[in-house]
Amino acid sequence: MSQPDNPSQRLRLALVLLLLALLAACASIGAGSVNRDRLDYAEAMATSWKEQMLLNIVKLRYADMPVFLEVSSVISSYQLQGQVSLTGVFSSDLTPNLPDTWGRGATVGATGFYTDRPTITYTPLQGDKFTRSLLRPITPAALFQLVQAGYPVDLVFQLTTRAINGVYNRSNRAMGSRDADPAFYPLLDALRRLQLSEVIGFRLEKRGLEETSLITIRGDKVAPAVEQDGRFVRTTLGLQPDARELNLTFGAVPRNAQELAVLTRSMLEILLELGARVEAPATDIEAGRTLPTPPLRPDSGPRDQPLVNIRSSAEPPLEAFVAVRYRHHWFWIDQRDFRSKSIFSFLLLLTSLAETGVAPQAPVITVPAS
Repeated sequence: MSQPDNPSQRLRLALVLLLLALLAACASIGAGSVNRDRLDYAEAMATSWKEQMLLNIVKLRYADMPVFLEVSSVISSYQLQGQVSLTGVFSSDLTPNLPDTWGRGATVGATGFYTDRPTITYTPLQGDKFTRSLLRPITPAALFQLVQAGYPVDLVFQLTTRAINGVYNRSNRAMGSRDADPAFYPLLDALRRLQLSEVIGFRLEKRGLEETSLITIRGDKVAPAVEQDGRFVRTTLGLQPDARELNLTFGAVPRNAQELAVLTRSMLEILLELGARVEAPATDIEAGRTLPTPPLRPDSGPRDQPLVNIRSSAEPPLEAFVAVRYRHHWFWIDQRDFRSKSIFSFLLLLTSLAETGVAPQAPVITVPAS
């Protein structure tokens, strides 16, 4: 293919090539950024959420004030601008019998800039939202919805409840440590077996203007071992021997033998319980910066062990699921500790359930009598 010799032809060819390049560069950058930005921002927010939760658990271990910041909005804007200029001077046959030695020239220029301006809004958790999220107990109905969704009932109750029909859970808090009632852990084991046997159900029923939460325990056509677990649960909780349907309510002691009273913890209580078992450096304990870890009894079992193992070290951990630095030490959860990872992730789910809280009720004083 022969090259154009005429200067005007060369100019037209250069202009066409330049326009084609501009058209190719004018493709939208917005559509291509959706997948990248969504994944990047989601990963960054998830990592930040985990680190904030772990840091607040550690701060409570040191009697420090927890602070929560929520990412309320993320606005990412892009701007791509470009400018291209083309100028040229051409002349031909201006002077007869003389060659054209001047008057030929072309200048091409281009400028452009790219701007990425993300706007992220943070909202501190305070006031009524702080009360709803951290101080109000989680509703018993929300816990049973988790159980109905397949979450282990023994884990849910061990982490989130103080008592079930007056049978109390263990407390690890330094200012109020106590062992679990002898029947509490066997009760959790029996409830878990009943859950695996699909004999426990949960439903919400509208009665007048109020919505009632009901727990059903199926007793027909079950294996003898399942029937034995059902009798043990009813006897331990003081329920009617033939109770098949129970009213679910918030409280420590039931009002009758057909009521299941669950005294749930608030998110702040749960964080305090987990924080009390954080592995603190011996130098901090000796200096009085934090209290010693509550000791375990010699006859303690697996359920008395920490639900989430939060370790500490002076150097950054090599393989951590989540790690934060506080008071010149690193606190972290091992990436290879699957149980701690799963319970910690479940804890993040509970923060959204805690938003519902419990409906305001008139105070009720229950005085047990024998």
